[in-house]
Amino acid sequence: MLTKEELENVLEELSQHKGRATELISVYIPAGYDVNAVQRQLEAEKSTAKNIKSTATRKNVSEALDKIVRFLKDFKKTPENGMAVFAGNISKKEGQSDMQLWDVEPLQPLKMRLYRCDKEFVLDALQDQLEIDEVFGLLVMDRKEATIGMLEGKRIEMLHKMTSGIPSKIRAGGQSSQRFHRITEGLTRDFYKRVAEEMKKIFFENKKLKGILVGGPVPTKDEFLDGKYLKTQLQEKVIGVKDIGNTDESGLKDLVTASQDVLAEQEIVREKKVLEKFFETLGEKPDLTTRGEKDTKHALNYGAVETLLISKKINKKISKELIDIAKNTGSGVEIISVDNPEGEQFLNLSGIGGILRFRI
Repeated sequence: MLTKEELENVLEELSQHKGRATELISVYIPAGYDVNAVQRQLEAEKSTAKNIKSTATRKNVSEALDKIVRFLKDFKKTPENGMAVFAGNISKKEGQSDMQLWDVEPLQPLKMRLYRCDKEFVLDALQDQLEIDEVFGLLVMDRKEATIGMLEGKRIEMLHKMTSGIPSKIRAGGQSSQRFHRITEGLTRDFYKRVAEEMKKIFFENKKLKGILVGGPVPTKDEFLDGKYLKTQLQEKVIGVKDIGNTDESGLKDLVTASQDVLAEQEIVREKKVLEKFFETLGEKPDLTTRGEKDTKHALNYGAVETLLISKKINKKISKELIDIAKNTGSGVEIISVDNPEGEQFLNLSGIGGILRFRI
């Protein structure tokens, strides 16, 4: 399985290649899917390719399909997260062949199946995974229903939907009305408990859970949160509460849209903490930091780097080399944006640095 940085580099390379016709092949195999079934599908596509009018295109498509089929025959089963395979003639010179194949085991389980022959490789599903360092729990609810979902990168997934069964109308009139009110209040509390229990099942042991967003009409979501129905560890992860009208699957999308400010701030805060530690160590214990490519590479080769920091603006070749060393020596890696003053300041210092485990 690739690291995030390795996947980023592979996708950047793949995005550079353009076919002269629809001759670059992308194959996505979902997690758990039968790899033999994909081989059979591609064998059938080889027969279809014989109908392509252009001799050059027909030849390139057939050879790419052959290359993928031969590659897949080495697999008895699909890798844990599924896989994506890309093949095609990437020669820059017309009439010459440079048939290449790439295989990628994604960072997260693939949930889509795809075969496409196009002028470009299809990369969107893998690009989305670059955004997934963490996940956010989603809950939209009122007294009638609750929908639980998850935000992974840019993808919103509905995980569970439940209804309370509480009657919608309360009959007016004396004692019976009061009794009815008590009953509905009891049913509401039971519903809140069920929602909290479901949230616990889904999110309590999820180590990637960064935070929880809650949405719904003004009274309901506040009653639920103020009532402390969620376990303390989950309650503490609530980072945003928004007024949302819909409590079905569309409400999850409304909640994410309304919470863009919160989500953006979370990423900024995380990055600021990393840079804060770097600058603080640089000021107080400068011999436990490195700056610049040469010194940082030297420290990496010694295995002394606890965390490698690289600005997004750094040359990709240099970045990849340092990240590869970091991966082999057990160093953490942080890619630093320039979307805030701290990131710009780090770039001005060279854009490459390290927090050390020990002095060298």
